[in-house]
Amino acid sequence: APMASKKHTNPVSEAASPEQSGGPPWVLIGGILAVAAVAVFMLYPGSGSETPETAVPIDDDAAEPHAAAPAAVAEQTPAEVVEVIRPDPDAPMPPLPLIPNMVPRPAEVIAEAYEFAGRNPDILEFVPCFCGCETAGHRANAHCFVQSRNADGGVEAWEPHGMGCAVCIDVARDAMQLHASGATVRDVRAAVETKYASRFPRRTPTPTPPSQ
Repeated sequence: APMASKKHTNPVSEAASPEQSGGPPWVLIGGILAVAAVAVFMLYPGSGSETPETAVPIDDDAAEPHAAAPAAVAEQTPAEVVEVIRPDPDAPMPPLPLIPNMVPRPAEVIAEAYEFAGRNPDILEFVPCFCGCETAGHRANAHCFVQSRNADGGVEAWEPHGMGCAVCIDVARDAMQLHASGATVRDVRAAVETKYASRFPRRTPTPTPPSQ
């Protein structure tokens, strides 16, 4: 009788039968596969997640021309020479635009800058501006004050931009004072570039002054 009792309590008989266990643990295996799939998707995203990654270099490439613009201007401008027509000193000019009260410099200083720009395109057409107005199509400080000229070089229409820009006014005033002291156009440009280029990273693509 003791021997029969030991055989009845054999561990093998206590193990679950195939009917009780339900066969292979498919639910557990499916859960493991699902977790593995999620991990793989997170580590190695598929084609649907590649769009944000490829958008980064596209944006960087679009920004590169702006970062390289100052160097490109510096390389191109020395090789370009433009001839301008200096108007007759006594040629009449249109009335200056109305100078408002809220301006960065005194009205008389602004009026002098406009008159100097109107009568001296052979100077300010070769002096760059540093206020960022190249985005408006300006190629020199003269374009901050003169919008268009007649065939004889006289002013046809004024450009109001320079009226509210301290940088435009100061560059024109410095050029006017240097010219009055006897400086050549090349000397005027060199002095203006020395003063403003280190303070303002942007500049107009201004052509090189003619040889003198």
